[in-house]
Amino acid sequence: MSVVTRFAPSPTGYLHIGGVRTALFNYLYAKHTGGQFLLRIEDTDRARSVPAAIDAIMDGLHWLGLQWDGDPVYQFSRADLHRAAAQKLLDEGKAYHCYATPDELTAMREEQKAKGLPIRYDGRWRDRDPKDAPGGNQKPVIRFRAPQDGDTVITDLVQGPVRVANAQLDDMILLRSDGTPTYMLSVVVDDIDMGITHVIRGDDHLNNAFRQLQLILALGAPVPKYAHIPLIHGADGAKLSKRHGAVGVEFYRDHGFLPESLRNYLLRLGWSHGDAEIISDAQAIEWFDIVDANRGAARFDMERLTSLNGHYIRHADDDRLVDLVMPFLEKKLGRKVDQIGRLKAGMASLKERAKTLVELAEGAVFFVGARPVQIDEKAASVLAEGGKIAIEGVLPALEWAPSWTHGEIEARVRGYADQAGQKLGKVAPPLRAAVCGSLNSPPLFEVMEALGQEETIARLKDAMSS
Repeated sequence: MSVVTRFAPSPTGYLHIGGVRTALFNYLYAKHTGGQFLLRIEDTDRARSVPAAIDAIMDGLHWLGLQWDGDPVYQFSRADLHRAAAQKLLDEGKAYHCYATPDELTAMREEQKAKGLPIRYDGRWRDRDPKDAPGGNQKPVIRFRAPQDGDTVITDLVQGPVRVANAQLDDMILLRSDGTPTYMLSVVVDDIDMGITHVIRGDDHLNNAFRQLQLILALGAPVPKYAHIPLIHGADGAKLSKRHGAVGVEFYRDHGFLPESLRNYLLRLGWSHGDAEIISDAQAIEWFDIVDANRGAARFDMERLTSLNGHYIRHADDDRLVDLVMPFLEKKLGRKVDQIGRLKAGMASLKERAKTLVELAEGAVFFVGARPVQIDEKAASVLAEGGKIAIEGVLPALEWAPSWTHGEIEARVRGYADQAGQKLGKVAPPLRAAVCGSLNSPPLFEVMEALGQEETIARLKDAMSS
């Protein structure tokens, strides 16, 4: 059997972090088994489905590198297929018309509540003759004739065997009185029609699975394997909220996270392979098996994600980082940046200090900023306290450097310091202040090499004349 998984978000809001992990697990399991990963947009709730949310979901999956197979399926457009399934069950006596009015159902629930009984449909039209149907224009709903005896058992790949007594489940609505299919019917029919073999989703859907399994069996379709993964909590163990990081995937993209770091982090959030922390895409596909997912709730920790992102930035290709950081840098500067060569030359040093692309852009400003360099207060105080004298002394040695490598630059600065009877720690800070505008920067001589001799000398002279 070829594995077919699916990610089925509702486009009623952003693609949140829990949904991303569900998509990732479905994607990895499909790739691990050589199967297919499908995308279904569950847009049956027309009042809440937002076209912009559909775009955000697809953009987020593309950015994350979770490419689905084939074209996306839109659930609303398949309503005729869902209605046909309900009619089939009706024709076979596995469903029935229910003419209970909203007022009757409200009274039923109030009575159950008053008696301390479970709130569920009491089956009042389950065995009634259709001839009892009221006259007028009242249209019935179609309800599923659910089994009332025994248990429904799901052998879940993550949770293990889970059962519920059928007496606890009522006859759910399949088609509303206006002929629109319900979520339960649509999901089951689509999973059958799309050939879904493995339903991997959050364990908040586990209760739905019992009803869906009953419906699948009634339709005579193959039963998929279920895997309900625990939800994600905040670092404090509380339900995940915006303060923990429960925001749309675009938040992470716009705040300078790399997709590979988010994939790695979410993979380890509820699944593990020995002690491995840094897991490549190839390793993830090779190692991932849904049966190894944890049963306990995972905890989302923004600090750990940020630290992991720093690792991926440090190991990323310099040219790629230049392309990725450019939008952040241009947004910060409010103009187009054309010193690409200078930025590429300095990237090896810059990336060692950044944990996000936003931090990388902040650190890169002095590389591409216009002259004269903006000098902060601490750097200015160093220049005012004899720093300009040190610059004036070392400047000739730098102007006549035969080659412009960080090794040659350091040798010439050290040579001046020795000649002047000073320690390097006295000469380097004024140079750093003049070149970077700050006392906090990547290694000074590597920065000077990346800037080039002409730019470096110009910045030193600007500082002397300021």
